Amino acid sequence: MRPTLIRRAYGLGSEGHHGVQQFRQRVPYKNFKSQYGPQYESAKIKAGHYDISYFRRIAPMVTAFGASAGIFALFFFDGIPRVQKDILQKIPVIGDFFVHEVPAEDNPF
Repeated sequence: MRPTLIRRAYGLGSEGHHGVQQFRQRVPYKNFKSQYGPQYESAKIKAGHYDISYFRRIAPMVTAFGASAGIFALFFFDGIPRVQKDILQKIPVIGDFFVHEVPAEDNPF
């Protein structure tokens, strides 16, 4: 196939005083919706590609994952004194477990 035929086949024309032209614009068309098919509508409220029903469906899973990740992070960093003093000692049931008092005879200072 000659180069000029390829350009014309793919929408590039060399006619006129502008030389090679850009690709032709697509002709917009409406989507076909059969009268015999299901009567559906698009979701009205969307956040990106997801609608509200998607967020309602995954909310319990995300909440459980976030809570377990937070509890894991607390107990992973329980050896850090600042975490023990500021967070873990203030938990009502297990707070006394994280109070470390050094007896006077064991303190070198």
